[in-house]
Amino acid sequence: MDTGTMGSVVGITVICYLAALAVRAVPLDRKWIPVICGVFGGLLGILGFFTMADYPAGDILSAAAVGIVSGLAATGSHQVYKQVIGSKGSAGDQTGGGEG
Repeated sequence: MDTGTMGSVVGITVICYLAALAVRAVPLDRKWIPVICGVFGGLLGILGFFTMADYPAGDILSAAAVGIVSGLAATGSHQVYKQVIGSKGSAGDQTGGGEG
């Protein structure tokens, strides 16, 4: 995959991340967010296969797999962000600098 086709994969990841944020806004159990991102990414991957000339897949199954991985990457990137921010916030709390 060259850098020209990587934009489509990143695009799927960003769209799935926004979909995950939308799902968080509704009263649905958050355990379903990775599943929703994976399915939505798979659908976007198949759509990209049929609509984009430089999509990085040669068949429908590969296109769905690229989309699913991209959708799940949205969930993973959110978790990495949450862990990094959480570790910075918890490190300040463990220093004993709190009041009373």
